[in-house]
Amino acid sequence: MPEAVIVSTARSPIGRAGKGSLKDMRPDDLTVQMVEAALAKVPELDRRDIVDLICGIGQPAGEAGHNIARAVSVLAGMDHLPGTSVNRYCSSSLQSTRMAFHAIKAGEGDVFISAGVETVSRFANGFADVPGTENPLFDEARARTAARAEGGADTWTDPRQNGDLPDLYIAMGQTAENVAQHLGMSREEQDEFGVRSQNLAEEGIANGFWAKDITPVTLPDGTVVSADDGPRAGVTMEAVSKLKPVFRPDGTVTAGNACPLNDGAAALVIMSDTKAKELGLTPLARIVSTAVTGLSPEIMGLGPVEAIPAALRHAGMSLDQIDLFEINEAFAVQAWGSAKQLGIPLEKLNVNGGAIAVGHPFGMTGARITSTLINSLQWHDKQFGVESMCVGGGMGMAMVLERLS
Repeated sequence: MPEAVIVSTARSPIGRAGKGSLKDMRPDDLTVQMVEAALAKVPELDRRDIVDLICGIGQPAGEAGHNIARAVSVLAGMDHLPGTSVNRYCSSSLQSTRMAFHAIKAGEGDVFISAGVETVSRFANGFADVPGTENPLFDEARARTAARAEGGADTWTDPRQNGDLPDLYIAMGQTAENVAQHLGMSREEQDEFGVRSQNLAEEGIANGFWAKDITPVTLPDGTVVSADDGPRAGVTMEAVSKLKPVFRPDGTVTAGNACPLNDGAAALVIMSDTKAKELGLTPLARIVSTAVTGLSPEIMGLGPVEAIPAALRHAGMSLDQIDLFEINEAFAVQAWGSAKQLGIPLEKLNVNGGAIAVGHPFGMTGARITSTLINSLQWHDKQFGVESMCVGGGMGMAMVLERLS
């Protein structure tokens, strides 16, 4: 059975939504640049050998609609290359990688492109769902969430215990507050993790790690963007502790311990190990295993708690065999909370900073973290890594990678 290996990666800088460096970039145009950059790193590859382009997108509508993957393949001059767009919210481009992994293992092709993009700046309806599209069976659950958002609610308990539906449409910030209540994690502990993310990202910029991870983007006016908008120098607990809660008046989640809204794209070239050998390529990493799991939508932040052990079981590995972990920092409480639940040492987690600092463009994140994890394994001379994230709607996803070069 063939192995699936990653032979190249490219990820754009991450812009702040609405006011950042990539706000004028269409999602398809941005993705084309990353696909082209990833393919440029493997000139030995005949593009006609690529079987499919799979693109993850968290909000597949507006400019990101019309099957954006197919738009990207045509814009890249590859009319022969089919494309499919995949939505699993925050893990959309980890799902696209998983689909390429499965197809290669099944012998249905040797070369795939896994991409991911989100440009929140370009959302047609802002960051809100189209009114009236939610199933009214969830109205009671949504009312409970609204009451909690007003503050003063009891500690979160699973509504299933009372035979009630959970809130499928719950805002992610509200799930973070639920997780904080559920785990009993203080505002101070969340702030400490948020400051750590910013401080580590600052170190990573200074030592050149993040420059290695980023592929510059050329804007429509010819300007070149080569750095993430998000990381801030000199972030301290004193400054972060003064920020007000965002989602509940009595809450603990603030702009200092949560990711911002962002724009960005990434792409991976994934192929069978036999094809890589035929082309004389040295792969960056082997995809060992993947897993996806579910839990209550109201505490979706704890998705990695089930997903990581599931991926490790598929790999026949244990937690202590993993050298580095990249858990997406949608919120400090969910990333650090999941890690604590699993017993992941802090010194192995997001060692160059995470999404609180660099950002979280939903559809891009899976592929971005893959790139960052591979670079981290190389940078720190480690072998095995796990990437994971919580997923809106109540899911978790994870992948085990083995560094090969």
